[in-house]
Formats: sequence, C-alpha cells, structure tokens
Amino acid sequence: MFTGIIESQGKVLKIIPGKGNLTFLIESDFASELKEGDSISHNGVCLTAETIPSQRQYTVSAIQETLAKTNLGDLKEGHTVNLERSLRGDGRIDGHFVQGHVDTMGEIAEIKDLGGSHEFWILYPEKDRELLVPQGSIAMDGISLTVAELDDDRFKVAIIPHTIEHTNLRSRKVRDRINLEFDILGKYVQRMMHNRG
Repeated sequence: MFTGIIESQGKVLKIIPGKGNLTFLIESDFASELKEGDSISHNGVCLTAETIPSQRQYTVSAIQETLAKTNLGDLKEGHTVNLERSLRGDGRIDGHFVQGHVDTMGEIAEIKDLGGSHEFWILYPEKDRELLVPQGSIAMDGISLTVAELDDDRFKVAIIPHTIEHTNLRSRKVRDRINLEFDILGKYVQRMMHNRG
C-alpha cells in the first residue's frame, strides 16, 4: 500500500531482458535502507526489490503481464522513475490509498505552463469514466493528484511547482503514455453496482 506522495526519483542504470521479462537496475538515494523483498512503487507500479548490489543500487523485475499493462516497457537507460516505499503503519497519509496496481494507461494530450503551476490533460479509455469524479483522486505515474476537470475521454489535473520539481512530470511530453490507478473506493462501488444490476 502506498500514498501517492513521491519519496524520491530513481535513475534507470541498466535494463536486462530475460524470458519476456525486464530487470531494471535502479540508482536510488534510499537503496542502502532497503532489504530484499521490500515493495517499492516505480511510476505507480509495485515491484519487489530482488538484489541490492550497492548502497546506491537495487534491482527489480517486471513480468510480461506488468509490461503489457503499464508504461515500464517504455523506459530506457537514463530515464527517471518516481519512487515511493510502501506505507508504514506509523506514517501520515498525505495523499490517498494507492495500491501500486495500475488499471490502465493514459496519454498526455496537452500540457500548459501557467507560470505558477501546470495543467495536464490526460486521455483515458471511455470504459473507465465511471471511476473518475471531479475533485476525486487519481494516481498518475504513482503521484496522488486531484481531478480538476472531467470529460468523457479526458481529464485535467493541476500540478503545483513542488510536484513538477520532485517528480518525472517535468520531463513528460505530449503523447507520452502514463500509468493510471483509479481510486480503490470507486472500483469497489462500481463492482457492487454491476453485481446488483
């Protein structure tokens, strides 16, 4: 379980293919605090630390299922990823409950620099429109954000300067694919309504 508050950014040092999977060697400022088996969110995808070869590096692997449903397959060596370690029981929840289970990918349709903030418009599948509400929560590449405006096939989020500075959104471009995880409460409500209907 995560909160969508990005803790750090990691750098992809190496990508190792094998049997349809990809193993990523990540450079991170908290690698020395990890142990094998720890859960870490990478662009909103929960992955398991497999090895910790140095105090600044660790490895994780993404299987075919994960690569098919997320943008991790788009990563190249040198790219940055948003990182968050799993939620501790004694910590504050500053964002919202994020599972690290990406529901779908969106596409960045428009980015506006407003000087003091940025606006991102994201295209998303219409089949998921029941899962978004204005002022509701959305995790975008693992970042807890609020839906500012909503259309049938796209939504807008407003990004404060702190978020631009401390996440990989600053390097994002129009047409980039981005991981989306909808609010777990909305998914449960949708499931209950379908079961009753």
